[in-house]
Amino acid sequence: MNLRLRLLLTTVAVAVPLVAGLVWLDARSRHRAAEEALARITQERFERPDAQARCEADPVAWGAPRTPGAMGERPPGPAPRTPSGPPSHGPPSRGPGGPPPGLPRAAPPRFFAYDRALASRDPAAPRLAAGTAAALAEGDWAAIDRATFDERVEVLLRSPWPDGPCAYVLVRGTTPRGFIGAILPATELWLAPLAATLIAVLVAVGPVVGRIRRLTADVRRSAAGGFVEAPAVAGADEVRQLGDAFVAASAEVRRQLAARDDRERALREFLANTTHDVMIPLTVLTQHLASLRAGVRTREPAELDEVVARAMDEAHYLAALIHNLSVAARVDVAEPRLERAAIDLNALVARVVARHRPVAAERGIELDSGVPEAPVIVDADLTLLEQAVSNVVYNAIRYNRRGGHVAVVLDRDDGRFVLRVLDDGPGIPPPDLGSLIRRGFRSDAARTRTTGGHGGHGIGLHITHTVARLHAYQLTFTNREPSGLEVELAGPLPPPAATA
Repeated sequence: MNLRLRLLLTTVAVAVPLVAGLVWLDARSRHRAAEEALARITQERFERPDAQARCEADPVAWGAPRTPGAMGERPPGPAPRTPSGPPSHGPPSRGPGGPPPGLPRAAPPRFFAYDRALASRDPAAPRLAAGTAAALAEGDWAAIDRATFDERVEVLLRSPWPDGPCAYVLVRGTTPRGFIGAILPATELWLAPLAATLIAVLVAVGPVVGRIRRLTADVRRSAAGGFVEAPAVAGADEVRQLGDAFVAASAEVRRQLAARDDRERALREFLANTTHDVMIPLTVLTQHLASLRAGVRTREPAELDEVVARAMDEAHYLAALIHNLSVAARVDVAEPRLERAAIDLNALVARVVARHRPVAAERGIELDSGVPEAPVIVDADLTLLEQAVSNVVYNAIRYNRRGGHVAVVLDRDDGRFVLRVLDDGPGIPPPDLGSLIRRGFRSDAARTRTTGGHGGHGIGLHITHTVARLHAYQLTFTNREPSGLEVELAGPLPPPAATA
C-alpha cells in the first residue's frame, strides 16, 4: 500500500466516525431543542385566561392541531429576536435561528389531554403507561423517549388543573431539518469544510509523495550502478534528511566495496605468493626424502644426517608458513579483534625458545635466552604476540650462518618491557631495513644463499609489525657490528594494580 492511499484511508477512517458523531449529536440536540420548544408552547397555552374552561369543555377540540401563528401560537423553535425588544411570538422569520427558505417547517403541534388516571377522551390519543406520570416528579415536563433519528417528539406536562379531564397534557411535534436549529447548519454545506480538508490533505501530501518516489527511483538507480552516483534530493525537510541518510549510506557502501576489492586483490596476490612459497619447500623436501630413501643403504651416516637436517629444515619452514597464514587471516581484516589477557612474557619466551631449539641445533646454531627473575606481565593477545616473537626468532635462526648464535633477551626499562632478538648473521643492507615489514619483501642475496636456494615467504616480519601496531608496541631493526641484526619489540607494562 503506497503512502498516498494510506493517508487517504487514514483521513477517511478519522473523518467517518467524526461525521457520524456530529450527526448523532446534532440529532440529539434537535430533539432536545424541539422538546423545550413544545414544553414552552404548552405552558403558554396553559397561561391563557380561558384555557381550562375550553379544555374541560371539549378536550378533543382543544388539542386539535393549530396552524403556526394562529391564536397567537408560534411553531416550535427559537423565538425570533428584534433589535429593541424581547423575543416576539409572531411567525418566525429567516435569521440565525429560523429555518432557511425552501425547507419544510415542523408539523403543527398536537395536544392530547388526560385525566389523573392517564385516560383521554380523544380516541386518537396515544396510550400512556401507568408509570409515565412518575417521570414528572423531578420537573414540570418530561420527554417521551424516541429514536435519535426519529423526527417525532413527544412531551408530557402536568397542567395547573389537577382535577378533570385535563390533568396531564401530551404534546406532539416534529423536528424537520433546519427548523429547530442545533449544532450543524441547516443544509449539507457543512460537509464542504470536511471535503475541503480531505482535498487539502491529498494536495499537500501529493508533492511529498512525489519527492519520495523520485528519491526511491534515484536510490534504485544508484544501487544498480554500484552506488557510484549518489541520490540527489532538494529541499530542507525530512525528505531531504532521508536523502542525506541515503547519500551517507551509499558513501559508506562505496567505501566498504572499495575496501573489499582491495582485500580481495591483496588476498589473490597473497595466495599467489604463498602458493609459490609452499611449492618450493615441498619440492625440496620431496627431493631430500627421495635422496634419503635412495641412499639409506649406500651413503655414510654423516651424509644421511645432513639430508635429514635439510628435510627437517624444510618441514619447519612449512610449519612456520602455515602458522603465519593462520595469523594473517586474523590480522588482515578491516577491524581485527584482539583477545587480550594477562600474559607472562617469561613463559612466552621459554616456549618460543624451546620450540626453535631443535631447528637451531640441526643448523648448528646456538640459541640462548635471558629473562628477569620476576615475571614480566603484559596485557596482550597471546596467540598473536607469541607468533610475532616466533617469527623474529625463526628468521634469526634461518638466516644465520652455521655455528652462529641467537639470543632472546627480555628486560624491564622504566615501566616498559623490552624484548630483543640478536643474531650474528649477515645482517641487512641499510637501504633494506625499512622494507623488512613490507609484505612480500625478500631478503638480499647473502641471506638467500643461507636458506638453501630460496628466500623467505615475505609475511613473517610483516605479521610481527602488524601485531606490534595492533598492541601499540614499537618494533625496530638495527644492524649490529661487526655483523648481525637486532630486532627490538617494546611496549608499556600495565600498572601493578591491574597486573594483580
